[in-house]
Amino acid sequence: MNFLFHMLLSGANDQILAGNFMGDFVKGPLTDRFPDKIRQGVALHRRIDSFASRNDVFQQSRRRLDPHYGLYRGVLVDLFYDHYLVREWSCWSDEPFDPYLARTRSAIEKQRDDLPEHLQKLIPVIFEELLPSYGEVSGIGSALERMSRRVLRSNPLAGGEAELIRHYDDLESDFHGFMPLVRCFAADFIATETDCS
Repeated sequence: MNFLFHMLLSGANDQILAGNFMGDFVKGPLTDRFPDKIRQGVALHRRIDSFASRNDVFQQSRRRLDPHYGLYRGVLVDLFYDHYLVREWSCWSDEPFDPYLARTRSAIEKQRDDLPEHLQKLIPVIFEELLPSYGEVSGIGSALERMSRRVLRSNPLAGGEAELIRHYDDLESDFHGFMPLVRCFAADFIATETDCS
């Protein structure tokens, strides 16, 4: 899951950050299940995913991957983009990577009671193992292996990092095309939601 990508697109509000961070773990209508800003963060997560599903550059990345991966191609691209984000972190954030992880983890931990219970247990793994490893292809491979075991049905995720190696330069170019677009989209959504609340 592309936790880092969503975190970076969350803006300055800690509750929006927490909501965006937990977006993949929240299903169904939001109604009044969460505080307003956390609800906005979950909605932002969903809007970003929807934006990617309609975006030509993101879809180009999906099409580069072997059709054998089917619907999981989107999952792979998500993680591959997190890889490039870590590798080029200083291009996308003024805050150094390690302090950023420490600060955002602290902010998310403060919203712990609103996080789904399963995600609460994963926070140490995400911040101590997964995200720090995403800058290496092997780290993406380990994340895919872990995800493969968590999915109940048979899936091709384990070993998917081979597609990152195979299409490395082209996927990196796609990432460079997609990132400015999705950053503008997320910033506009946050500004609009803040104006309305």
